[in-house]
Amino acid sequence: MSEDLNDFIKAKALGLSTIKPDEKRAFLGNFRERVAMAVTIRQLHDERIASLLDEVLTRYPQYRVYINGRMSQELVAYYMKQALAHDIPFTIMAQPGTRVKKAPSADDFGWVLADPKNKIERPILL
Repeated sequence: MSEDLNDFIKAKALGLSTIKPDEKRAFLGNFRERVAMAVTIRQLHDERIASLLDEVLTRYPQYRVYINGRMSQELVAYYMKQALAHDIPFTIMAQPGTRVKKAPSADDFGWVLADPKNKIERPILL
């Protein structure tokens, strides 16, 4: 009984423990093994990347797009519209509840294409 109470108190005080929290934070809530393609915020600013991502979304409609909600609203809106145009489900990940207050860096992932439930056999490489 006392172990259950201690576990309950720890869970309420520290939050529930998660598997590979840094990996999930980096890949916008996904495990690396489920990620088909990940693009940094710096890469999203390159004008050539939009057409490349259009091709990727056309070829892989079975996946889901995850957009970093902490990047500029212009980028979020653009890539959200792109997912809608391809009829691809998407999620905007703002990661509320994390203790990270700093703005995202250019090397953080801004756009992730992943399978929400299954491991990816062959990731898409740029």
